[in-house]
Amino acid sequence: MTSYDYDLFVIGGGSGGVRSARVAASLGKKVAIAEEYRYGGTCVIRGCVPKKLFVYASQYHEHFEDAAGYGWTVGESSFDWKKLIAAKDAEITRLEGLYKKGLSGANAEILETRAELVDAHTVRLVNSGKTVTAKTIVIATGGRPNPHEALPGSELCISSNEAFHLEELPKSIVIVGGGYIAVEFANIFHGLGVETTLVYRGAEILSRFDHDMRRGLHEAMVAKGIRILCHEMLKKVSKDGARLEVETLNSGALTTDVVLLAIGRVPNTEGLGLEAAGVATDARGAIVVDDYSRTNVPNIYALGDVTDRVQLTPVAIHEAMCFIETEYKNNPTKPDHDTIATAVFSQPEIGTVGLTEEEAGKRYKDVEVYRAQFRPLKATLSGRTEKMIMKLLVDGASRKVIGAHILGHDAGEMAQLLGITLKAGCTKDDFDRTMAVHPTAAEELVTTYAPSYRLRDGVRV
Repeated sequence: MTSYDYDLFVIGGGSGGVRSARVAASLGKKVAIAEEYRYGGTCVIRGCVPKKLFVYASQYHEHFEDAAGYGWTVGESSFDWKKLIAAKDAEITRLEGLYKKGLSGANAEILETRAELVDAHTVRLVNSGKTVTAKTIVIATGGRPNPHEALPGSELCISSNEAFHLEELPKSIVIVGGGYIAVEFANIFHGLGVETTLVYRGAEILSRFDHDMRRGLHEAMVAKGIRILCHEMLKKVSKDGARLEVETLNSGALTTDVVLLAIGRVPNTEGLGLEAAGVATDARGAIVVDDYSRTNVPNIYALGDVTDRVQLTPVAIHEAMCFIETEYKNNPTKPDHDTIATAVFSQPEIGTVGLTEEEAGKRYKDVEVYRAQFRPLKATLSGRTEKMIMKLLVDGASRKVIGAHILGHDAGEMAQLLGITLKAGCTKDDFDRTMAVHPTAAEELVTTYAPSYRLRDGVRV
């Protein structure tokens, strides 16, 4: 019987890697995990967590304005970017410490080094040059922003990574992209007082979301003062003294302080030694896995964004737990990527789960669409004109709710709970017999009894 240094070696200290290492170690396995940058991965260090903190910070100017309608007199306010950065950094450091504490508490060996495969069972620790062996290997190295190297002047641009560490808050910014990262940062910077332009090559932002959510958010962002240029792309970025000049395809030249590229992410697989170990990748460089997250090399698994399946932190954690069940509990378990609730922390937020109207129309012969648009109660005294949109999609034959979409405050929180109901297969009748909580925005989900319209064979009637 072959002897190995470790039962499990994990490459990558993000959410999926840490979860798999910690749980395997708690089961008594000899585990090591290697991370070359910081433990916590994209989500904790340079993604979801700092982004949400920035979202909170960017909302206060509206809170101050809204207070007047409720009788409050708020004095002169000012914003200190450096204080926000320092507070964010302190919180990220605290969270990184918790990740390490969890690993060490489970007796996993924590390695601060880049790790590369030598063969199917051997890993080289780059900092020391030492090699170690493992019976099972998990690759969870995540992804990184697409640098768009084909764009002349791309080296003058930043990505979402650098946006969390800017020395000064810019006076103006051009953000390239139409996905959730681009949209969220456009709202963040605008909320902090930055003149913001969003440039997107598509017809409408957030291409994979329901059209009502996309259009409603677009209109709300423009009403706030964010400039959105669709059907547009950058031709060149160049230095113009202390500022940047952006040459666009259709809109001429734009002068700005910062250009942020948010045009997708690519898997972190370069230089990992995948070829030496015989691990297959696809055309984008993502590691190819089967339904159980196993690569074509039987003892090597891959989890999270490096597989380019669903790029969400909870999905990576779920995949890690399925790996544990499969490898160490004699319970082969496939990750369930169906009906995943998600949110865009724009302003207003989008919360969504299930099929979009377009998808539902293609999949089901008869679809009932329940749609409500209204001014939330809080806005009546604040004077804000923003509208909420709530939408349920129902299979006309089974009455099963197959999609739920919300645009408005706390949409992400509502989407989490809606995710449970859709995952459980609840019907519109279940919604209808559920008592409303009044006064709330969410009560619209259980008090809309007649369809706004129907889709028959994908056609609105």
